[in-house]
Amino acid sequence: MLEILSKGGILVIPILFCSVLVLAIFFERIIRYAINRNRGKDVEVKVSKLLTKGDVDKALKISQESNSPMGRVLYKAIDAKHLENHVLESVIVNATETEVRDLSSYIQTLATIGNIAPLLGLLGTIMGMIKAFMVIQQMGGKVNAAVLAGGIWEAMLTTALGLAVALPTMAAHSYLVAKVDKYEARLQNGSILFLKSIANKVI
Repeated sequence: MLEILSKGGILVIPILFCSVLVLAIFFERIIRYAINRNRGKDVEVKVSKLLTKGDVDKALKISQESNSPMGRVLYKAIDAKHLENHVLESVIVNATETEVRDLSSYIQTLATIGNIAPLLGLLGTIMGMIKAFMVIQQMGGKVNAAVLAGGIWEAMLTTALGLAVALPTMAAHSYLVAKVDKYEARLQNGSILFLKSIANKVI
């Protein structure tokens, strides 16, 4: 396998590097989302019940100790509960956007790699084809078909490799974007639950 890849030219190296980077980003994000999910499990429900009872201190403590996106949003919201409604809503929106940006870290890199990898492969193929035609010129047009075919498949190798990296990369990007959208919806639902809690109880 390595022998075949080595025939693809210098651009095989950046394409392989892109594949390693994609794997690292994908698994790091998956692990991070799993940790956040476990840490922030039902924290919005617990905080809502405590706020309804008027136990603000315990609600703050649970929010802080969860060390999750939902917990951090609720902590900032509880801390700003005494402000006017429009200001409180702005605090919640800002906190939510901050957490979504953190959850989206490195995801754009996947989209970039998904776009670049096929182009790197195409560039490698063009360079390979140029070399093949240079050989034809040097041999005065009398080229063995087997030699020409060998040069062409080596040139096409980088395009195939670029596409092999790009396709799963775009799939991984779409999957992670869907995960972020789902968590963002949960943050918004948690914020609404918080607002209902403080509306039902004068704190």
